[in-house]
Amino acid sequence: MKTQNVFIISDSSGATAQTVAQTVVSQFPNLKAEIRRFPFIQTDSILKGILNIAKTNHAMIFHTLVSVDLSQMVETFCERNHIADFDCIQTPMNTLAKVTGEQPAHVPGLIHDLNENYFERISAIEFAVENDDGKNAKGLLEADIVLLGVSRTSKTPLSLYLANQNQRVANLPIGPSLHIPEELAEVNKNRIFGLLNTPEKLSKIRKQRMLSYGLNADTPYSDTDNIKKELAYAKKLYKKIGCLTINVANKSIEETATIILESLNLDTTTFED
Repeated sequence: MKTQNVFIISDSSGATAQTVAQTVVSQFPNLKAEIRRFPFIQTDSILKGILNIAKTNHAMIFHTLVSVDLSQMVETFCERNHIADFDCIQTPMNTLAKVTGEQPAHVPGLIHDLNENYFERISAIEFAVENDDGKNAKGLLEADIVLLGVSRTSKTPLSLYLANQNQRVANLPIGPSLHIPEELAEVNKNRIFGLLNTPEKLSKIRKQRMLSYGLNADTPYSDTDNIKKELAYAKKLYKKIGCLTINVANKSIEETATIILESLNLDTTTFED
């Protein structure tokens, strides 16, 4: 398998450039990418040092530098040294300027200003942690979104992803032998989402989980027949509640979250550098 070094350079966190790079790399199944991120780069001297390292490592560069001078420095260096690079910010920023007639501020990190939206997100993340895995039954009544699912249906990562969209999320594990808190009956069914997966995938995930604990992979927990019973129970419960059911078997966390947010008529557009 061929290996390609990829450098992420940004004058802020670099999350935008990394997302672009990872999305691109995911389309090349026979390529192994070694990604290194260099955030908060705002001086010529440090940038020059990183560019020289990129040259030595034959790296492709993805960058988000709102400073025209720093961005141009990358472009010039890459052109002279035959390094492939992709500017994730200057091109779209210049395009928007042409369309609107407005001029960009060229100030790094503006998207991370500590505004009301930022603090709402932090509060939502704290809520998700406090109401993970059925820890707090009362939280079901306070949540914007309630996730139900048998073990290993991505409830926790999905909760945290939605929390980053400023949604207060509580998740509850379900199964034939697990207690359903009475508070669930008081929650609007449109805010409840039932998660499913295939027995085969759940069995594989659970076996890997057991092995990670140093335990035997073949247990009732990972047995396909037992999992089928759990899923049958879940489907029956979802039908009784009347909630939207989502099979996460072939969906990413982002795709599942988008389905949930769109069903609630919420904006699915998020911004992060």
